[in-house]
Amino acid sequence: MNRILIALAIVASIAFFPSLASAQRDYFTAEEVELIRDAQEIDHRIDILVHAIDRRFAALKLEVASPKRPKKDEAWGELPTGTRLELLYDIKRILQKAIDDIDSLSERPNSAVVYVDPADPKEKKSKGFAELFPKAVRDLAAAAKRYGPVLKAELDKKNDKGETGSILDSLEMCDEIIAAVAKLPAEVKKSRN
Repeated sequence: MNRILIALAIVASIAFFPSLASAQRDYFTAEEVELIRDAQEIDHRIDILVHAIDRRFAALKLEVASPKRPKKDEAWGELPTGTRLELLYDIKRILQKAIDDIDSLSERPNSAVVYVDPADPKEKKSKGFAELFPKAVRDLAAAAKRYGPVLKAELDKKNDKGETGSILDSLEMCDEIIAAVAKLPAEVKKSRN
């Protein structure tokens, strides 16, 4: 009897999983994938991911006080589309990707891509992990501070369980990001001479 139940479970899972795989959607647009692929320096990559999240909030018609960007930027393509649940889930997944990228680099700081300023070819000093990593974390934390109040307001609305789960997960990640800034050394302000 147990073998029959196991066999039925296997058959049911084989029938169920192909439909589950086809239901998955990519949480980045094709244009965003290209921009992320080109953004090798961590600070630039985080800027791209933050703007991708800002675009999801814009698609949801939620104001997160994002920095002004050109109305029409062909590099980014059209605003992402999807249901409210899909866009909230996208926000959660992109926040997780940003955290994963920062965590990955913090574990292997020697893998940081070094940036040389093309505007000043005589300048020998390049920006590496010590400069780019704290900037990336601070930029992500600034975005998390913008997202928190909007996500909390959305939590007060009538949501289905999936929406509530995505919002709660995103809020938790925002809190973790903001807490991570406290672990960074104090930001050194450059004086003008």
